[in-house]
Amino acid sequence: MTEAVNINIDDRELVKRCQRGDSRAMETLIVRYQNRIYNVILKMCGNVDDAAELSQDAFVKAIENIYNFEGRSSFYTWLFRIAVNLTLNFCKRNVKLGITSIEADNCNEQTRTSLKEVLTNNDAPNPAAVTENREICDLIIKAIMNLDDDQRAVVVLRDIEGMNYSQIADVLDIELGTVKSRLSRARGNLRESLEVVIK
Repeated sequence: MTEAVNINIDDRELVKRCQRGDSRAMETLIVRYQNRIYNVILKMCGNVDDAAELSQDAFVKAIENIYNFEGRSSFYTWLFRIAVNLTLNFCKRNVKLGITSIEADNCNEQTRTSLKEVLTNNDAPNPAAVTENREICDLIIKAIMNLDDDQRAVVVLRDIEGMNYSQIADVLDIELGTVKSRLSRARGNLRESLEVVIK
């Protein structure tokens, strides 16, 4: 039986323990990243059910491949790469099948709240301002969901998840220049979509 794992242990040590068969260490890594992985996937695919399933698939794939993890990147980057690749493949497959799953109208309150914090100062907002901000957040979410998959991925990872360009390049397995150009195009497209709101 494996002993309890201290949640303050860093990822590298937890990964080593996982590779030695310590299921509690893997459980600790899953708990540490499950919300972040789910939220990134949700913002990329736009559907809560799909996001839940893809998150589970990402962790299953990580568990199955933990013995192949060599530590050339951080565990966090490696796990995000798995999640993002699964999500991009899922989105591309759905586009080919003509399936859309944008649920920006039904996005969760946590997504709205985090976008609202980016857009506004929360010091004693009045009810009219909160309503207006909610509507703006909904429009931003819809605009992000309407970006192509590659552009949406860089926007979510950079502007919502807060990753730097190098981390995004590692996660998406693309050149740094490609990250910058995709982000620039994505922001340009968002600016066009949101011109009315920004004015």
